[in-house]
Amino acid sequence: MRIGIVVINWNGFELLKKYLKVLIQNSVDHNIYLIDNNSEDESVSYVRNNYSEVNIINLDKNYGFAEGYNRGILKVKEEIICIINNDVEVTKDWLKPIVKKLNNSPDLIIQPKILDINKKSHFEYAGAAGGYIDKYGYPYCRGRIFETIEEDKNQYKDEEIFWSSGACMFLSKKIFNELGGFDKSFFAHMEEIDFCWRAFNHGYKTHLVSSSKIYHLGAATIKKDSKKTFLNYRNSLLMLTKNLPLKSLLSTLLIRLIMDILSSLRFIFSGKIYHFMSIYKAHFHYYLVLRSLLSKRNNGKIKSNYFKINSIVYKYFVQGKKKFFQL
Repeated sequence: MRIGIVVINWNGFELLKKYLKVLIQNSVDHNIYLIDNNSEDESVSYVRNNYSEVNIINLDKNYGFAEGYNRGILKVKEEIICIINNDVEVTKDWLKPIVKKLNNSPDLIIQPKILDINKKSHFEYAGAAGGYIDKYGYPYCRGRIFETIEEDKNQYKDEEIFWSSGACMFLSKKIFNELGGFDKSFFAHMEEIDFCWRAFNHGYKTHLVSSSKIYHLGAATIKKDSKKTFLNYRNSLLMLTKNLPLKSLLSTLLIRLIMDILSSLRFIFSGKIYHFMSIYKAHFHYYLVLRSLLSKRNNGKIKSNYFKINSIVYKYFVQGKKKFFQL
């Protein structure tokens, strides 16, 4: 099996200098592609001059993570693809257990174990050992709930999960194309959760392969600022409206609205006024597109068993359950 390893990039020259060589060295016999979102730095020239084996896909503007991948993957030849960030350091033989799993189950979506590149004994925020969502769309992971990050003690084995991190995920182009790729309206953040939720509704499964591990820097392209807060809150609402069962859509969204108001107050009390404003900008944008969202729902393909617990917010902040095994 030959995998098309597809790296998304926007002004990531310094990241490519650090991590691309290791990716090439540890991915022999597989093809590597660089989708460049019209970078203004030296990214493309650096790769072209130093790594002629990398296939460069130039886009005419910055389409973000979601549409950038949609456009770039059209030019990938391999049937199995790996979507991977430019701030990831892969390990030796990271692909062997993935290839073995996909040879046996080609219709799986797969995530490796994701560890923190700056603290390699611990999981990394974006994905850890596989993701889930609660009833209200709040994401959490095995190994990471909100800001609590666990040490990796091999406590999380291979298992079906609900979503794979966009930092590194494997799947077939057949599934990607069947589901219409990532939702380009997301631009960046949570598009992989939305994708995996749609895959779940269509009967596809997502798994962790714990014997494959990578190290992720995290927040290297879009920092933890008010723009990221806007994208996370808005995209979460978009995702819920697209994928929730119709009978619970209104009640779930109303409760989510109350929870978002409470969340905004936490930003006010901590002096983060721009993050506070970003939550309300996210809701304003959401209401502008709500009618269009509702018209695009596929009610016949929506399942109700998407969550394992009702509220990760309640478990974490009220009951004090900070780690996944406590849930």
